[in-house]
Amino acid sequence: MSGAVAKPGSARVDTGIAEAAAAPAHMPTFGEALRVWLKVGLLSFGGPAGQITLLHREVVDDRRWVSDARFLHALNFCTLLPGPEAQQLATYLGWLMHGVRGGVAAGALFVLPGMAVMLGLSVLYATLGEVPVIAALFFGLKCAVLVLVVEALLRVARRALKTNAGWALAAAAFLALYVFGVPFPVVVLAAALIGYFAPGAFKGGGHGAAKDGPPALLDAVLAADPGRPARLAARAWRAGWVAVALWLLPVAVLMAAGAGVFADVAWFFSKMAVVTVGGAYAVLAYVAQEAVQSYGWLTPDQMLVGLGLAETTPGPLILVLQFVGFLAGYGAGGLVWGVLASVLTVWVTFAPCFAFIFLGAPYVERLHENRALTGALAAVTAAVVGVIANLALWFGLRVLFADVRRVEVGPATLDMPVLSSLDLLALALAALAAACLFRLKLGLLKTLGVTAAVGLVAKLTLG
Repeated sequence: MSGAVAKPGSARVDTGIAEAAAAPAHMPTFGEALRVWLKVGLLSFGGPAGQITLLHREVVDDRRWVSDARFLHALNFCTLLPGPEAQQLATYLGWLMHGVRGGVAAGALFVLPGMAVMLGLSVLYATLGEVPVIAALFFGLKCAVLVLVVEALLRVARRALKTNAGWALAAAAFLALYVFGVPFPVVVLAAALIGYFAPGAFKGGGHGAAKDGPPALLDAVLAADPGRPARLAARAWRAGWVAVALWLLPVAVLMAAGAGVFADVAWFFSKMAVVTVGGAYAVLAYVAQEAVQSYGWLTPDQMLVGLGLAETTPGPLILVLQFVGFLAGYGAGGLVWGVLASVLTVWVTFAPCFAFIFLGAPYVERLHENRALTGALAAVTAAVVGVIANLALWFGLRVLFADVRRVEVGPATLDMPVLSSLDLLALALAALAAACLFRLKLGLLKTLGVTAAVGLVAKLTLG
């Protein structure tokens, strides 16, 4: 996640926009934009960093629809919100260009291709996961996922921990989660409050600086028609409240009806939708804890498989929740229930994203100078480092050791591995994944492919 809200564009950019006002400018047609949003949705592999890079290349570098300064400002606005920032950024840019229908199209097409692939993979895993070949592939996949979580930890730490206060908050978040079992939402809320009231103590890394260059199409249109955002605002607010209703009404109906696993799925993932500040990695430890230990929907190994599948599909990484929801429904009532629970999970996960964007987009320009909100975001980003460290440790213990036990030490409760249960093959595959990712620089998909293939051969050979 980004840690700082970008400042408005430089005087040079403002001058370029002013010059552009004198020239006629027209938005790309809705059809042209639709093709770009679909392309982004189909190719958005590699997690938030890869997705944001792809989106930037399409709308800033290649087409000059949006200026770099406006893109970064919109991105930093989206990082203030719960949910996947890349998907919300696409929704916001779609809204700014074509109103509510543009926002809905951009946001939906960012999710739907990955959702379809994840559903297919979930069905494959549930029906064929115990077949030796499939099980061996997934074994290699989960060993690589451990390294991907560590890589995410290092990436976020480099960006977020710029001050001693940031390091201290990250350490405190890790201890609160791993040692004392403090609920994840409490950790995020506490960090946000600390940053809000002490904004000068934290510095976020940001996503880069705005570039100079000729004015972009959207800037030229807004310079010629400065009242456009205000005219779009009324419909955005209405759409935002409609999205809130479409999100919460099904949840209320299912809970009132006592709809068993569907009520549980709707309520649990609705909660997740409002606490995913810090990205998917930040919330996964909490999801794993609740889904595995409290609800019993899946095992730790299956949670790792779901994360691996989400890493290999287009769309937001948070689609891993779809896999969890599918297994919840599948375990309760079979394949049809799994599909229904999967769709329900996606609905309650992403409907709030549209609500947040449409309700907040009209205010986006007012966030440039809000120092308190910037401090809150930077503090949350620092705490997320500790959250991801807890996730890496939770996953690592369960990938590398067959037996992990809960041990109470005074007020603390720790996960401790039984050293004799170390899985040497899992350790070797994790080391291979680390070499592919960090030393050979093979990238995400090649690393997953190599590790899965070697895991397949090793498992089938060694039995």
